[in-house]
Amino acid sequence: MTAFTFDAQPTAALFDRQGAVFALGDGSVRFASGERTEAHDGAVLCAAVHPSGDGIVTGGDDGKLVWTRRDAAAVLATVKGWVDAVAAAPGTGLIAFSSGRTASVLDVKDDLFRRDFAHERTVAALAFDPKGRRLAAATYGGAALWFARIESQKPTMMKWAGSHTAVAFAPDGRFLFTAMQDNQLHGWRLSDAKDMRMGGYPARIRDMSFLAKGRLMATSGAHGGVLWPLSGANGPMGQSAIEIGREGDDTVVTAVASSPAHGYLAAGLADGRVWLAEPAGDRLNWLSEDRGAPVVALSMNADASSVCWAREDGEAGVVDLQSAIA
Repeated sequence: MTAFTFDAQPTAALFDRQGAVFALGDGSVRFASGERTEAHDGAVLCAAVHPSGDGIVTGGDDGKLVWTRRDAAAVLATVKGWVDAVAAAPGTGLIAFSSGRTASVLDVKDDLFRRDFAHERTVAALAFDPKGRRLAAATYGGAALWFARIESQKPTMMKWAGSHTAVAFAPDGRFLFTAMQDNQLHGWRLSDAKDMRMGGYPARIRDMSFLAKGRLMATSGAHGGVLWPLSGANGPMGQSAIEIGREGDDTVVTAVASSPAHGYLAAGLADGRVWLAEPAGDRLNWLSEDRGAPVVALSMNADASSVCWAREDGEAGVVDLQSAIA
C-alpha cells in the first residue's frame, strides 16, 4: 500500500487512466505520482474523471470548473456562486456541472457548445446515462431527465417527494436510482416510469456503485455493503437486498466502490477501515485495518486492479489488489 497524508479534508479519490487522483478541501488536486496543482481559490466541492481519461474535472466554491492534468490546468467555465456537482460522459465527450438551480453541459470537442437547463429547486447531483446522451439531475421532488444536447426542451420528471441527494443510472440504462436525505433509496424503471421504494437504511446513503457485469448495485449507508439485484425485467422491484461484510457491531459503511465489469466490492467504514469482498464469498480482505477518521472517498479503477481511498482527516491510501488478496 502507498500511504498519503494531506493537510486538508479530501473531497474525492478517483482514478484517471494513469493512476489515483485526490481532490481536496484546500482547492488543490494531488496526483499519486507526486504532482500538485492549486486548482481553486477555495474548496473543491465535486470532482469527476475527465471524459478523455486524462486528469479530473473539479468544481469549487470559487465558481470555477477546472480540468486538471499532471502537467496543465484549464478553467472550463465560471459561474456566480458555487459549482455543486459535476459528471462526465466518456462516450460522448460531454461534461455536466451544476450551480444552484441550473445544470449546464459542455462538449470537450467544441468550445462554443453549452446547454443550460433550469430547475425549480437546487440541483444536488448529476449523472449521464451509459450512452452519454441523457442527463439526470437530482433535485427536490425527484430527478429531471434531459437530452444533453438539445437546447429547448422540457425535462421528463421522475417524481418522488423529498430531497434527492445522489443519482445514478444502471449500467444497462434500464433503471435510475436516487439516494435521499432521509436514509432511503428510490428507483424508477425508465421504460414505464414505475417507481420503487428501497428503504431500511440506518444512515444516509452517500455512494452507489455497480458490479458483477451490472447485475448488482452496491450502496453505503448500512452496517455492511448493501447489494440490490438488477437482473431480470423488474430489477430490484419486489426483491430484497442482501448485506455483506457486516462486522457484528454498529460501524457504518460510509463509502463503496466497484467496477461494473468485475465482481469485487470495496467498502470504507466510519471507523477508517477499508475492506474488499466478493458477493458470493464469505471472506473480507482488509485493505486497511487502521482505525481513524471516517472514509469519505473511495474508488476502484476500471480493471479492478487498484483501490484508493481518503479519510476525513486527510489520511489516504492506494493499494494493488493482487498483492492485497494474495
